[in-house]
Amino acid sequence: ILLMKFSFLTLCSALIVSFSATAQNTYWQQAIDYKMHIDMDAEKHQFKGKQTIEYTNNSPDQLDKVYFHLYFNAFQPGSLMDVRSRTIEDPDGRVMDRIAKLTEKEIGYHRMESIQQDGTPVKFEVQGTLLTVYLANPIAPNSKSTFSLEFNSQVPLQVRRSGRDNKEGIDFSMSQWYPKMAEYDEEGWHTDPDVGREFYGVWGDFDVTIVRDKAYTIGAGVVLQNPEEVGHGYAEGNGKPDADGRLTWHFVAENVHDFAWGADDNYIHRIAKADGSPELHFFYTEEYAEVWDNLDSLTF
Repeated sequence: ILLMKFSFLTLCSALIVSFSATAQNTYWQQAIDYKMHIDMDAEKHQFKGKQTIEYTNNSPDQLDKVYFHLYFNAFQPGSLMDVRSRTIEDPDGRVMDRIAKLTEKEIGYHRMESIQQDGTPVKFEVQGTLLTVYLANPIAPNSKSTFSLEFNSQVPLQVRRSGRDNKEGIDFSMSQWYPKMAEYDEEGWHTDPDVGREFYGVWGDFDVTIVRDKAYTIGAGVVLQNPEEVGHGYAEGNGKPDADGRLTWHFVAENVHDFAWGADDNYIHRIAKADGSPELHFFYTEEYAEVWDNLDSLTF
């Protein structure tokens, strides 16, 4: 009996070690580096964008296509998100028929101008919120490829999460706002269309430059690289605008899932810091000043 118990325990230990080793050897995760330049037209709520993306295929599979999410395309009458919100028995009360009522100047969109893979123009197709890119050269396992995208976008009147003119009066609330590479994992590509649910994406690094009107202050959950150039509470003075009175904001984030930001021409920017802690940046408008004035009395 003792021998049988010993043999059983030995077998279990061997299986656990074997499983652990296999799991460590087979686990993989894709990686991505975004470099973006965004030129904003605040009056029209539009921007021109350029992306350079280095995509690392850490999977054991060869990739013949890649996919991007174009989330702003959901905010158009007749989109899947619109139809779903108007026809299901239990719709999201925040959406209902709001998308169906958006005018041409209120809808959201990403319109692709060109896409290249490693310098070679490639074919692409847009279906709703999904962009399919047909590769000039397959991406082999454990290799990289660089994509260059140019596009024009319009920020939708806010219905959910992202957009302009939210109910608190903030001009721009920007999440899921750029062509975003879809995730590829052991289950394959995750190309679910946007119907107002949570999002799944590739972890990576972001280097983002946003050029816009001097009057606007931008708040983002990343690291501002040029505080002395933009001012607006980040540094003394009012920044260093170009000849057209516009400021260039440069942000960097490492190993994150997304890059989100907000902008308003009435933002008040406050910084709080305790000994040994990172700086905490707060952005709010005048109507909430009384609440945020208590910030000075907080103990960190």
